Amino acid sequence: MLRTHTCGQLRVADVNQTVTLCGWVQVVRDKGGIIYIDLRDRYGITQLILNENSSDTDVIAQARTLSREFVIQAMGEVVERVSKNDKIATGDIEIKVSALEILNPAKLPPFLIQDETDGGDDIRMKYRYLDLRRNVVRQNLQLRHKMAQQTRIYLDGQDFIEVETPVLIKSTPEGARDFVVPSRMNPGEFYALPQSPQTFKQLLMVSGFDRYYQIVKCFRDEDLRADRQPEFTQIDCEMSFVKQEDILQMFEGLIRHLFKTVKNIDMPEVPRMTYADAMRLYGSDKPDTRFGMEFVELNDVAKGKDFVVFDSAELIVGINAAGCAEYTRKQLDELTEWVKRPQVGAKGLAYIRFNADGTLKSSFDKFFDEAALKNIADKFDAKPGDLILIIVGEANKARKQLNDLRLEMGSRLGLRKPDEFKALWVLDFPLLEYGEEEDRWFAMHHPFTSPKPEDIPLLETGDLGKVRANAYDMVINGTEVGGGSVRIFQRPLQQQMFGILGFTEEEAKKQFGFLMDAFEFGAPPHAGIAFGFDRLCSIFGGADSIRDFIAFPKNNSGRDMMIDSPSTIDQKQMDELKIKTVL
Repeated sequence: MLRTHTCGQLRVADVNQTVTLCGWVQVVRDKGGIIYIDLRDRYGITQLILNENSSDTDVIAQARTLSREFVIQAMGEVVERVSKNDKIATGDIEIKVSALEILNPAKLPPFLIQDETDGGDDIRMKYRYLDLRRNVVRQNLQLRHKMAQQTRIYLDGQDFIEVETPVLIKSTPEGARDFVVPSRMNPGEFYALPQSPQTFKQLLMVSGFDRYYQIVKCFRDEDLRADRQPEFTQIDCEMSFVKQEDILQMFEGLIRHLFKTVKNIDMPEVPRMTYADAMRLYGSDKPDTRFGMEFVELNDVAKGKDFVVFDSAELIVGINAAGCAEYTRKQLDELTEWVKRPQVGAKGLAYIRFNADGTLKSSFDKFFDEAALKNIADKFDAKPGDLILIIVGEANKARKQLNDLRLEMGSRLGLRKPDEFKALWVLDFPLLEYGEEEDRWFAMHHPFTSPKPEDIPLLETGDLGKVRANAYDMVINGTEVGGGSVRIFQRPLQQQMFGILGFTEEEAKKQFGFLMDAFEFGAPPHAGIAFGFDRLCSIFGGADSIRDFIAFPKNNSGRDMMIDSPSTIDQKQMDELKIKTVL
Protein backbone atom coordinates (compact mmCIF):
# COMPACT_ATOMS: atom_id res chain seq x y z
CA MET A 1 0.00 0.00 0.00
CA LEU A 2 1.06 3.59 -0.52
CA ARG A 3 0.60 4.38 3.17
CA THR A 4 1.51 2.72 6.46
CA HIS A 5 -1.11 4.54 8.54
CA THR A 6 -4.20 6.68 8.11
CA CYS A 7 -4.41 10.36 9.02
CA GLY A 8 -6.48 9.63 12.11
CA GLN A 9 -4.42 6.76 13.52
CA LEU A 10 -1.15 7.99 15.03
CA ARG A 11 -0.72 8.81 18.73
CA VAL A 12 2.09 9.62 21.20
CA ALA A 13 2.83 5.88 21.51
CA ASP A 14 3.95 6.00 17.85
CA VAL A 15 6.67 8.64 18.42
CA ASN A 16 10.00 7.85 16.70
CA GLN A 17 8.32 5.59 14.10
CA THR A 18 8.95 6.26 10.43
CA VAL A 19 5.56 6.36 8.68
CA THR A 20 4.05 7.11 5.32
CA LEU A 21 0.72 8.95 5.03
CA CYS A 22 -1.48 9.73 2.02
CA GLY A 23 -4.34 12.16 1.74
CA TRP A 24 -5.63 15.56 0.71
CA VAL A 25 -4.08 18.86 1.71
CA GLN A 26 -6.51 20.63 4.01
CA VAL A 27 -4.42 23.75 4.45
CA VAL A 28 -0.78 24.90 4.11
CA ARG A 29 0.65 27.40 6.62
CA ASP A 30 4.01 28.80 5.51
CA LYS A 31 5.65 30.56 8.45
CA GLY A 32 8.85 31.36 6.57
CA GLY A 33 11.33 28.97 8.16
CA ILE A 34 8.68 26.37 9.00
CA ILE A 35 5.88 24.98 6.86
CA TYR A 36 2.87 23.25 8.41
CA ILE A 37 0.53 21.06 6.30
CA ASP A 38 -2.75 19.62 7.56
CA LEU A 39 -3.21 16.30 5.75
CA ARG A 40 -6.73 14.85 5.65
CA ASP A 41 -8.32 11.52 4.80
CA ARG A 42 -11.65 10.05 5.91
CA TYR A 43 -10.13 8.93 9.21
CA GLY A 44 -8.91 12.33 10.41
CA ILE A 45 -6.21 15.01 10.09
CA THR A 46 -2.50 14.80 10.86
CA GLN A 47 -0.18 17.80 10.92
CA LEU A 48 3.00 17.61 8.84
CA ILE A 49 5.99 19.86 9.63
CA LEU A 50 8.92 20.87 7.42
CA ASN A 51 11.79 22.97 8.78
CA GLU A 52 14.15 24.86 6.45
CA ASN A 53 17.04 24.18 8.81
CA SER A 54 16.67 20.40 8.82
CA SER A 55 14.52 19.40 5.79
CA ASP A 56 15.77 18.74 2.28
CA THR A 57 15.60 21.91 0.16
CA ASP A 58 13.87 20.05 -2.70
CA VAL A 59 11.20 18.80 -0.29
CA ILE A 60 10.74 22.35 1.03
CA ALA A 61 10.42 23.69 -2.51
CA GLN A 62 7.84 21.05 -3.39
CA ALA A 63 5.85 21.78 -0.22
CA ARG A 64 5.61 25.42 -1.26
CA THR A 65 3.84 24.38 -4.50
CA LEU A 66 1.04 22.68 -2.60
CA SER A 67 -2.50 24.04 -2.42
CA ARG A 68 -5.84 22.91 -1.02
CA GLU A 69 -6.98 19.42 -2.06
CA PHE A 70 -3.69 18.33 -3.65
CA VAL A 71 -3.32 14.57 -3.19
CA ILE A 72 0.08 13.82 -1.66
CA GLN A 73 2.21 11.11 -0.08
CA ALA A 74 4.42 12.11 2.85
CA MET A 75 7.09 10.07 4.63
CA GLY A 76 8.64 11.06 7.92
CA GLU A 77 9.17 10.53 11.63
CA VAL A 78 6.42 10.79 14.24
CA VAL A 79 7.38 13.43 16.83
CA GLU A 80 5.55 14.83 19.82
CA ARG A 81 4.09 18.27 19.26
CA VAL A 82 5.25 21.14 21.41
CA SER A 83 1.94 23.01 20.96
CA LYS A 84 -0.73 20.33 21.19
CA ASN A 85 -4.19 20.54 19.57
CA ASP A 86 -6.92 18.98 21.70
CA LYS A 87 -9.52 19.50 18.94
CA ILE A 88 -8.25 16.58 16.85
CA ALA A 89 -7.44 12.98 17.84
CA THR A 90 -3.89 13.21 16.45
CA GLY A 91 -3.26 16.56 18.13
CA ASP A 92 -0.41 15.31 20.37
CA ILE A 93 1.88 14.41 17.45
CA GLU A 94 3.06 15.60 14.05
CA ILE A 95 5.12 14.16 11.20
CA LYS A 96 8.59 15.55 10.59
CA VAL A 97 8.61 15.15 6.80
CA SER A 98 11.66 13.68 5.04
CA ALA A 99 10.07 12.90 1.64
CA LEU A 100 7.07 14.31 -0.19
CA GLU A 101 5.40 13.29 -3.45
CA ILE A 102 2.52 14.98 -5.24
CA LEU A 103 0.28 12.14 -6.41
CA ASN A 104 -2.13 14.51 -8.12
CA PRO A 105 -2.47 18.31 -8.13
CA ALA A 106 -5.92 19.83 -7.75
CA LYS A 107 -7.78 22.88 -8.97
CA LEU A 108 -8.96 25.25 -6.27
CA PRO A 109 -12.33 23.80 -5.15
CA PRO A 110 -15.45 25.96 -5.64
CA PHE A 111 -16.18 25.93 -1.90
CA LEU A 112 -14.30 25.28 1.34
CA ILE A 113 -13.94 21.60 2.25
CA GLN A 114 -14.71 22.31 5.90
CA ASP A 115 -17.50 21.62 8.39
CA GLU A 116 -18.70 25.20 8.04
CA THR A 117 -18.49 25.61 4.29
CA ASP A 118 -19.21 28.64 2.13
CA GLY A 119 -20.90 26.49 -0.52
CA GLY A 120 -24.67 26.76 -1.09
CA ASP A 121 -26.91 23.75 -1.76
CA ASP A 122 -26.75 24.01 -5.55
CA ILE A 123 -22.99 24.26 -5.83
CA ARG A 124 -22.46 21.47 -3.29
CA MET A 125 -24.90 19.23 -5.20
CA LYS A 126 -23.07 19.91 -8.46
CA TYR A 127 -19.73 19.00 -6.89
CA ARG A 128 -21.08 16.32 -4.57
CA TYR A 129 -17.83 14.33 -4.75
CA LEU A 130 -16.14 17.31 -3.07
CA ASP A 131 -18.96 17.80 -0.57
CA LEU A 132 -18.53 14.17 0.50
CA ARG A 133 -15.00 15.02 1.69
CA ARG A 134 -16.45 17.23 4.43
CA ASN A 135 -16.53 15.67 7.90
CA VAL A 136 -20.20 16.38 8.55
CA VAL A 137 -21.36 14.70 5.34
CA ARG A 138 -18.97 11.78 5.69
CA GLN A 139 -20.15 11.20 9.26
CA ASN A 140 -23.74 11.07 8.03
CA LEU A 141 -22.85 8.29 5.59
CA GLN A 142 -20.89 6.47 8.28
CA LEU A 143 -24.02 6.65 10.45
CA ARG A 144 -26.05 5.22 7.55
CA HIS A 145 -23.53 2.40 7.14
CA LYS A 146 -23.72 1.53 10.84
CA MET A 147 -27.52 1.55 10.81
CA ALA A 148 -27.61 -0.81 7.81
CA GLN A 149 -25.04 -3.04 9.49
CA GLN A 150 -26.97 -3.19 12.78
CA THR A 151 -30.28 -3.75 10.98
CA ARG A 152 -28.80 -6.83 9.33
CA ILE A 153 -27.30 -8.05 12.62
CA TYR A 154 -30.67 -7.80 14.38
CA LEU A 155 -32.75 -9.39 11.63
CA ASP A 156 -30.19 -12.12 10.95
CA GLY A 157 -30.35 -12.91 14.66
CA GLN A 158 -34.13 -13.31 14.36
CA ASP A 159 -33.82 -15.88 11.51
CA PHE A 160 -34.78 -13.48 8.72
CA ILE A 161 -33.35 -14.18 5.26
CA GLU A 162 -32.36 -11.37 2.91
CA VAL A 163 -33.83 -11.90 -0.57
CA GLU A 164 -33.42 -9.55 -3.55
CA THR A 165 -36.58 -8.88 -5.53
CA PRO A 166 -36.84 -7.59 -9.15
CA VAL A 167 -36.29 -3.95 -10.09
CA LEU A 168 -38.02 -4.18 -13.49
CA ILE A 169 -41.63 -5.02 -12.61
CA LYS A 170 -45.21 -4.31 -13.68
CA SER A 171 -46.92 -0.93 -13.39
CA THR A 172 -49.97 -0.83 -11.13
CA PRO A 173 -52.64 1.88 -10.92
CA GLU A 174 -52.77 2.22 -7.11
CA GLY A 175 -50.37 4.42 -5.13
CA ALA A 176 -48.00 7.11 -6.39
CA ARG A 177 -46.88 7.47 -10.00
CA ASP A 178 -44.52 4.84 -11.32
CA PHE A 179 -41.27 5.47 -13.10
CA VAL A 180 -41.64 3.51 -16.33
CA VAL A 181 -38.97 1.89 -18.50
CA PRO A 182 -39.65 1.12 -22.18
CA SER A 183 -38.90 -2.42 -23.37
CA ARG A 184 -36.85 -2.61 -26.58
CA MET A 185 -37.63 -6.32 -27.05
CA ASN A 186 -41.35 -5.78 -26.46
CA PRO A 187 -42.18 -2.59 -28.37
CA GLY A 188 -45.01 -0.54 -26.90
CA GLU A 189 -44.71 -2.27 -23.52
CA PHE A 190 -43.13 -0.94 -20.36
CA TYR A 191 -41.60 -2.06 -17.11
CA ALA A 192 -42.09 -0.03 -13.94
CA LEU A 193 -39.53 0.57 -11.21
CA PRO A 194 -40.89 -0.71 -7.87
CA GLN A 195 -42.52 1.65 -5.39
CA SER A 196 -42.02 -1.23 -2.96
CA PRO A 197 -41.47 -5.00 -3.23
CA GLN A 198 -44.98 -5.54 -1.82
CA THR A 199 -46.34 -8.32 -4.02
CA PHE A 200 -42.99 -10.11 -4.23
CA LYS A 201 -42.57 -10.30 -0.47
CA GLN A 202 -46.09 -11.69 -0.17
CA LEU A 203 -45.20 -14.29 -2.81
CA LEU A 204 -42.11 -15.17 -0.74
CA MET A 205 -44.46 -15.93 2.15
CA VAL A 206 -46.42 -18.27 -0.16
CA SER A 207 -43.04 -19.80 -1.05
CA GLY A 208 -42.37 -20.68 2.59
CA PHE A 209 -39.69 -18.05 3.32
CA ASP A 210 -41.45 -17.17 6.56
CA ARG A 211 -39.10 -14.35 7.59
CA TYR A 212 -37.86 -12.09 4.79
CA TYR A 213 -36.09 -8.76 4.75
CA GLN A 214 -34.35 -6.54 2.26
CA ILE A 215 -32.65 -3.14 2.42
CA VAL A 216 -34.04 -2.15 -0.94
CA LYS A 217 -34.09 0.78 -3.36
CA CYS A 218 -37.61 1.98 -4.26
CA PHE A 219 -38.86 4.61 -6.70
CA ARG A 220 -41.80 7.04 -6.78
CA ASP A 221 -42.42 9.71 -9.38
CA GLU A 222 -43.93 12.28 -7.03
CA ASP A 223 -43.42 15.88 -5.99
CA LEU A 224 -40.42 16.21 -3.71
CA ARG A 225 -39.81 17.70 -0.26
CA ALA A 226 -36.89 17.75 2.14
CA ASP A 227 -37.77 14.23 3.33
CA ARG A 228 -38.53 12.78 -0.12
CA GLN A 229 -36.41 11.66 -3.04
CA PRO A 230 -37.48 10.01 -6.32
CA GLU A 231 -35.36 7.01 -5.31
CA PHE A 232 -35.23 6.03 -1.67
CA THR A 233 -34.33 3.06 0.50
CA GLN A 234 -36.57 0.89 2.66
CA ILE A 235 -35.97 -1.74 5.31
CA ASP A 236 -38.59 -4.08 3.89
CA CYS A 237 -39.80 -7.01 6.01
CA GLU A 238 -42.46 -9.73 6.01
CA MET A 239 -43.36 -12.57 8.38
CA SER A 240 -45.66 -15.59 8.16
CA PHE A 241 -47.89 -17.18 10.82
CA VAL A 242 -48.06 -13.97 12.85
CA LYS A 243 -50.62 -11.50 14.15
CA GLN A 244 -50.29 -7.74 14.54
CA GLU A 245 -48.86 -8.06 18.04
CA ASP A 246 -45.98 -10.23 16.79
CA ILE A 247 -45.01 -7.58 14.23
CA LEU A 248 -45.16 -4.78 16.79
CA GLN A 249 -42.93 -6.68 19.21
CA MET A 250 -40.42 -7.77 16.55
CA PHE A 251 -39.90 -4.36 14.97
CA GLU A 252 -40.09 -2.37 18.16
CA GLY A 253 -37.16 -4.61 19.02
CA LEU A 254 -35.37 -3.53 15.84
CA ILE A 255 -35.81 0.18 16.63
CA ARG A 256 -34.67 -0.27 20.21
CA HIS A 257 -31.65 -2.27 18.98
CA LEU A 258 -30.70 0.55 16.58
CA PHE A 259 -31.00 3.22 19.26
CA LYS A 260 -28.84 1.19 21.64
CA THR A 261 -26.12 0.14 19.19
CA VAL A 262 -25.95 3.34 17.11
CA LYS A 263 -26.82 6.08 19.64
CA ASN A 264 -26.24 4.25 22.95
CA ILE A 265 -29.78 5.20 24.00
CA ASP A 266 -31.97 2.81 25.95
CA MET A 267 -35.32 3.36 24.26
CA PRO A 268 -38.24 2.53 26.61
CA GLU A 269 -41.21 0.42 25.59
CA VAL A 270 -42.96 2.16 22.70
CA PRO A 271 -46.46 3.41 23.61
CA ARG A 272 -49.44 2.84 21.33
CA MET A 273 -52.25 5.10 20.19
CA THR A 274 -55.19 4.57 17.88
CA TYR A 275 -55.53 6.66 14.74
CA ALA A 276 -58.78 8.08 16.15
CA ASP A 277 -57.08 9.26 19.35
CA ALA A 278 -54.10 10.68 17.44
CA MET A 279 -56.42 12.80 15.31
CA ARG A 280 -58.52 13.85 18.30
CA LEU A 281 -55.59 14.76 20.57
CA TYR A 282 -53.04 16.02 18.03
CA GLY A 283 -54.83 16.56 14.71
CA SER A 284 -52.23 14.33 13.04
CA ASP A 285 -51.67 10.63 12.42
CA LYS A 286 -47.96 11.20 13.18
CA PRO A 287 -47.95 13.25 16.38
CA ASP A 288 -44.75 14.61 17.89
CA THR A 289 -44.97 13.34 21.48
CA ARG A 290 -41.79 15.00 22.73
CA PHE A 291 -44.06 17.61 24.29
CA GLY A 292 -47.67 17.93 25.47
CA MET A 293 -50.15 20.59 24.31
CA GLU A 294 -52.79 17.97 23.61
CA PHE A 295 -55.95 19.26 21.96
CA VAL A 296 -58.99 20.09 24.08
CA GLU A 297 -62.40 20.29 22.40
CA LEU A 298 -64.56 23.14 23.68
CA ASN A 299 -67.96 22.87 21.97
CA ASP A 300 -69.71 22.00 25.25
CA VAL A 301 -68.43 25.09 27.11
CA ALA A 302 -67.93 27.64 24.32
CA LYS A 303 -71.17 27.53 22.35
CA GLY A 304 -74.39 29.33 23.20
CA LYS A 305 -72.81 32.63 24.25
CA ASP A 306 -74.08 34.62 21.23
CA PHE A 307 -70.57 34.66 19.78
CA VAL A 308 -71.31 33.79 16.16
CA VAL A 309 -67.71 32.72 15.40
CA PHE A 310 -68.02 29.95 17.98
CA ASP A 311 -71.72 29.18 17.57
CA SER A 312 -71.43 28.63 13.81
CA ALA A 313 -68.31 26.42 13.99
CA GLU A 314 -68.40 22.66 13.66
CA LEU A 315 -65.47 22.38 16.08
CA ILE A 316 -63.92 24.68 18.69
CA VAL A 317 -60.55 23.29 19.75
CA GLY A 318 -57.48 24.62 21.52
CA ILE A 319 -54.10 24.02 23.10
CA ASN A 320 -52.50 25.32 26.28
CA ALA A 321 -49.12 26.99 25.77
CA ALA A 322 -47.83 26.79 29.34
CA GLY A 323 -46.01 29.87 30.59
CA CYS A 324 -46.90 32.06 27.60
CA ALA A 325 -49.43 34.42 29.21
CA GLU A 326 -46.86 37.21 29.01
CA TYR A 327 -47.02 37.23 25.20
CA THR A 328 -47.53 40.82 24.07
CA ARG A 329 -50.34 41.95 21.80
CA LYS A 330 -47.73 42.27 19.04
CA GLN A 331 -46.66 38.64 19.53
CA LEU A 332 -50.27 37.45 19.50
CA ASP A 333 -51.02 39.45 16.36
CA GLU A 334 -47.96 37.90 14.69
CA LEU A 335 -49.15 34.43 15.72
CA THR A 336 -52.59 35.20 14.30
CA GLU A 337 -51.05 36.23 10.99
CA TRP A 338 -48.97 33.03 11.06
CA VAL A 339 -52.05 30.77 11.22
CA LYS A 340 -53.78 32.86 8.51
CA ARG A 341 -51.00 32.15 5.99
CA PRO A 342 -52.14 30.04 3.01
CA GLN A 343 -49.93 27.16 4.20
CA VAL A 344 -52.08 26.90 7.36
CA GLY A 345 -55.34 28.45 6.20
CA ALA A 346 -57.03 29.41 9.48
CA LYS A 347 -59.41 32.38 9.46
CA GLY A 348 -58.15 33.64 12.77
CA LEU A 349 -56.93 32.79 16.26
CA ALA A 350 -58.71 33.27 19.57
CA TYR A 351 -56.89 33.28 22.90
CA ILE A 352 -57.30 33.40 26.67
CA ARG A 353 -54.56 34.75 28.92
CA PHE A 354 -54.44 33.24 32.42
CA ASN A 355 -52.62 36.12 34.10
CA ALA A 356 -50.18 35.63 36.95
CA ASP A 357 -52.63 37.32 39.34
CA GLY A 358 -55.27 34.68 38.51
CA THR A 359 -57.44 36.88 36.28
CA LEU A 360 -58.50 35.76 32.80
CA LYS A 361 -58.38 37.95 29.70
CA SER A 362 -59.55 36.83 26.25
CA SER A 363 -59.87 38.09 22.69
CA PHE A 364 -63.65 37.57 23.01
CA ASP A 365 -64.37 39.17 26.42
CA LYS A 366 -67.43 40.91 24.99
CA PHE A 367 -69.30 37.57 24.93
CA PHE A 368 -67.76 35.65 27.87
CA ASP A 369 -67.71 36.65 31.54
CA GLU A 370 -65.03 35.55 34.01
CA ALA A 371 -66.96 32.40 35.01
CA ALA A 372 -67.37 31.30 31.38
CA LEU A 373 -63.65 31.83 30.74
CA LYS A 374 -62.87 29.88 33.92
CA ASN A 375 -64.91 26.94 32.58
CA ILE A 376 -62.78 26.90 29.46
CA ALA A 377 -59.52 27.23 31.43
CA ASP A 378 -60.57 24.32 33.67
CA LYS A 379 -60.91 22.09 30.59
CA PHE A 380 -57.19 22.64 29.98
CA ASP A 381 -56.16 22.35 33.65
CA ALA A 382 -54.63 25.77 32.97
CA LYS A 383 -52.61 27.59 35.62
CA PRO A 384 -51.67 31.25 36.10
CA GLY A 385 -49.09 32.15 33.44
CA ASP A 386 -50.63 29.94 30.74
CA LEU A 387 -51.93 30.99 27.32
CA ILE A 388 -54.82 29.14 25.67
CA LEU A 389 -54.90 29.29 21.86
CA ILE A 390 -58.15 28.41 20.08
CA ILE A 391 -59.00 27.64 16.44
CA VAL A 392 -62.51 27.08 15.09
CA GLY A 393 -64.03 25.82 11.86
CA GLU A 394 -64.82 22.64 9.97
CA ALA A 395 -63.59 19.80 12.19
CA ASN A 396 -60.92 18.21 9.99
CA LYS A 397 -59.53 21.54 8.83
CA ALA A 398 -59.49 23.00 12.34
CA ARG A 399 -57.57 20.00 13.68
CA LYS A 400 -54.99 20.22 10.91
CA GLN A 401 -54.56 23.97 11.46
CA LEU A 402 -54.18 23.51 15.21
CA ASN A 403 -51.63 20.74 14.59
CA ASP A 404 -49.56 23.22 12.55
CA LEU A 405 -49.85 25.77 15.36
CA ARG A 406 -48.95 23.20 18.02
CA LEU A 407 -45.78 22.19 16.18
CA GLU A 408 -44.85 25.84 15.65
CA MET A 409 -45.32 26.62 19.35
CA GLY A 410 -43.29 23.53 20.25
CA SER A 411 -40.45 24.81 18.05
CA ARG A 412 -40.66 28.39 19.38
CA LEU A 413 -40.59 27.16 22.97
CA GLY A 414 -37.64 24.81 22.36
CA LEU A 415 -39.68 21.69 23.10
CA ARG A 416 -38.77 19.81 19.91
CA LYS A 417 -35.22 18.87 20.86
CA PRO A 418 -33.33 17.02 18.10
CA ASP A 419 -31.37 15.00 20.68
CA GLU A 420 -34.56 13.72 22.39
CA PHE A 421 -36.38 10.77 20.83
CA LYS A 422 -39.98 9.70 21.38
CA ALA A 423 -41.37 6.77 19.43
CA LEU A 424 -45.04 5.85 19.06
CA TRP A 425 -47.09 3.12 17.40
CA VAL A 426 -50.23 4.46 15.69
CA LEU A 427 -52.80 1.70 15.11
CA ASP A 428 -56.24 1.06 13.59
CA PHE A 429 -56.17 3.38 10.61
CA PRO A 430 -59.24 3.63 8.37
CA LEU A 431 -59.02 0.92 5.71
CA LEU A 432 -60.48 3.17 3.00
CA GLU A 433 -60.79 6.84 2.15
CA TYR A 434 -63.33 8.33 -0.23
CA GLY A 435 -62.17 10.45 -3.14
CA GLU A 436 -64.85 13.06 -3.82
CA GLU A 437 -63.36 14.05 -7.16
CA GLU A 438 -63.07 10.46 -8.40
CA ASP A 439 -66.32 9.40 -6.66
CA ARG A 440 -64.86 6.13 -5.41
CA TRP A 441 -63.08 4.51 -2.49
CA PHE A 442 -59.28 4.26 -2.29
CA ALA A 443 -57.09 2.07 -0.10
CA MET A 444 -55.60 4.17 2.71
CA HIS A 445 -52.51 1.94 2.79
CA HIS A 446 -52.62 -0.43 -0.19
CA PRO A 447 -55.16 -2.93 -1.55
CA PHE A 448 -53.53 -5.91 0.15
CA THR A 449 -54.16 -4.61 3.70
CA SER A 450 -56.53 -6.74 5.74
CA PRO A 451 -59.48 -5.19 7.57
CA LYS A 452 -59.69 -5.71 11.32
CA PRO A 453 -61.40 -9.12 11.62
CA GLU A 454 -64.30 -7.67 13.61
CA ASP A 455 -64.90 -5.04 10.90
CA ILE A 456 -65.12 -7.42 7.93
CA PRO A 457 -68.97 -7.59 8.16
CA LEU A 458 -69.03 -3.82 7.48
CA LEU A 459 -67.72 -4.54 3.97
CA GLU A 460 -71.03 -6.29 3.30
CA THR A 461 -73.29 -3.66 4.90
CA GLY A 462 -71.63 -0.80 2.99
CA ASP A 463 -70.39 1.11 6.07
CA LEU A 464 -67.02 1.39 4.39
CA GLY A 465 -65.94 4.55 6.16
CA LYS A 466 -66.11 2.71 9.50
CA VAL A 467 -63.86 -0.19 8.49
CA ARG A 468 -60.54 -0.14 10.30
CA ALA A 469 -57.37 -1.52 8.78
CA ASN A 470 -55.23 -4.09 10.53
CA ALA A 471 -52.41 -1.61 9.99
CA TYR A 472 -49.78 0.19 12.03
CA ASP A 473 -47.28 3.03 11.68
CA MET A 474 -44.23 3.81 13.73
CA VAL A 475 -43.70 7.51 14.40
CA ILE A 476 -40.54 9.05 15.86
CA ASN A 477 -40.52 12.75 16.83
CA GLY A 478 -43.53 13.50 14.64
CA THR A 479 -42.17 11.73 11.55
CA GLU A 480 -43.60 8.51 10.17
CA VAL A 481 -40.58 6.22 9.83
CA GLY A 482 -42.34 2.94 9.09
CA GLY A 483 -45.66 1.41 8.30
CA GLY A 484 -47.21 -1.92 7.51
CA SER A 485 -50.19 -4.17 7.93
CA VAL A 486 -51.55 -7.65 8.30
CA ARG A 487 -52.17 -8.80 4.73
CA ILE A 488 -55.11 -10.37 3.01
CA PHE A 489 -54.11 -13.95 2.23
CA GLN A 490 -57.36 -15.50 0.95
CA ARG A 491 -58.53 -15.04 -2.62
CA PRO A 492 -62.25 -14.32 -1.92
CA LEU A 493 -61.47 -11.43 0.45
CA GLN A 494 -58.84 -10.04 -1.93
CA GLN A 495 -61.32 -10.17 -4.81
CA GLN A 496 -63.90 -8.41 -2.64
CA MET A 497 -61.37 -5.67 -1.82
CA PHE A 498 -60.53 -5.15 -5.50
CA GLY A 499 -64.26 -4.82 -6.23
CA ILE A 500 -64.68 -2.17 -3.51
CA LEU A 501 -61.76 -0.25 -5.01
CA GLY A 502 -63.48 -0.15 -8.41
CA PHE A 503 -61.56 -2.87 -10.22
CA THR A 504 -63.49 -4.95 -12.69
CA GLU A 505 -62.83 -8.68 -12.51
CA GLU A 506 -60.81 -8.42 -15.73
CA GLU A 507 -58.74 -5.47 -14.45
CA ALA A 508 -57.99 -7.26 -11.17
CA LYS A 509 -56.93 -10.38 -13.03
CA LYS A 510 -54.72 -8.40 -15.43
CA GLN A 511 -52.99 -6.44 -12.66
CA PHE A 512 -52.85 -8.94 -9.80
CA GLY A 513 -53.98 -12.29 -11.15
CA PHE A 514 -50.58 -13.81 -10.33
CA LEU A 515 -51.03 -12.95 -6.64
CA MET A 516 -54.60 -14.21 -6.36
CA ASP A 517 -53.60 -17.40 -8.15
CA ALA A 518 -50.79 -17.85 -5.61
CA PHE A 519 -53.28 -17.52 -2.74
CA GLU A 520 -54.93 -20.74 -3.98
CA PHE A 521 -51.74 -22.75 -3.43
CA GLY A 522 -51.60 -22.55 0.35
CA ALA A 523 -50.85 -18.95 1.29
CA PRO A 524 -50.09 -18.61 5.02
CA PRO A 525 -51.36 -15.75 7.20
CA HIS A 526 -48.71 -13.05 6.94
CA ALA A 527 -47.93 -9.45 7.82
CA GLY A 528 -45.13 -7.00 7.29
CA ILE A 529 -43.68 -3.56 7.61
CA ALA A 530 -41.31 -1.23 5.77
CA PHE A 531 -39.17 1.48 7.36
CA GLY A 532 -37.98 4.52 5.45
CA PHE A 533 -34.26 3.99 5.89
CA ASP A 534 -33.25 7.48 4.73
CA ARG A 535 -35.71 9.07 7.16
CA LEU A 536 -34.51 6.88 10.02
CA CYS A 537 -30.93 7.94 9.32
CA SER A 538 -31.84 11.63 9.26
CA ILE A 539 -33.68 11.33 12.59
CA PHE A 540 -30.76 9.51 14.20
CA GLY A 541 -28.50 12.23 12.77
CA GLY A 542 -30.69 15.03 14.16
CA ALA A 543 -31.42 16.52 10.72
CA ASP A 544 -34.64 17.57 8.97
CA SER A 545 -33.55 16.58 5.48
CA ILE A 546 -32.70 13.11 4.20
CA ARG A 547 -30.49 14.54 1.47
CA ASP A 548 -27.22 14.55 3.40
CA PHE A 549 -27.70 10.90 4.36
CA ILE A 550 -27.72 9.82 0.70
CA ALA A 551 -24.40 9.67 -1.12
CA PHE A 552 -25.65 11.14 -4.40
CA PRO A 553 -29.10 12.72 -3.90
CA LYS A 554 -31.40 14.53 -6.32
CA ASN A 555 -32.53 18.14 -5.88
CA ASN A 556 -36.15 19.27 -5.34
CA SER A 557 -36.79 19.01 -9.07
CA GLY A 558 -35.64 15.40 -9.13
CA ARG A 559 -32.42 16.29 -10.94
CA ASP A 560 -28.93 15.00 -10.30
CA MET A 561 -27.01 18.24 -10.80
CA MET A 562 -23.65 16.50 -10.76
CA ILE A 563 -24.21 14.19 -13.76
CA ASP A 564 -27.00 16.37 -15.25
CA SER A 565 -29.73 13.75 -15.18
CA PRO A 566 -32.42 13.21 -16.40
CA SER A 567 -31.20 13.99 -19.90
CA THR A 568 -32.22 13.44 -23.48
CA ILE A 569 -31.16 10.29 -25.37
CA ASP A 570 -30.08 10.15 -28.98
CA GLN A 571 -32.46 9.40 -31.83
CA LYS A 572 -30.98 5.94 -32.43
CA GLN A 573 -32.00 4.86 -28.93
CA MET A 574 -35.44 6.41 -29.40
CA ASP A 575 -35.89 4.49 -32.65
CA GLU A 576 -34.80 1.21 -31.04
CA LEU A 577 -37.38 1.73 -28.32
CA LYS A 578 -40.08 2.68 -30.86
CA ILE A 579 -40.59 6.00 -29.05
CA LYS A 580 -41.62 9.04 -31.04
CA THR A 581 -40.13 12.40 -30.15
CA VAL A 582 -42.66 14.60 -28.36
CA LEU A 583 -42.24 18.28 -29.19
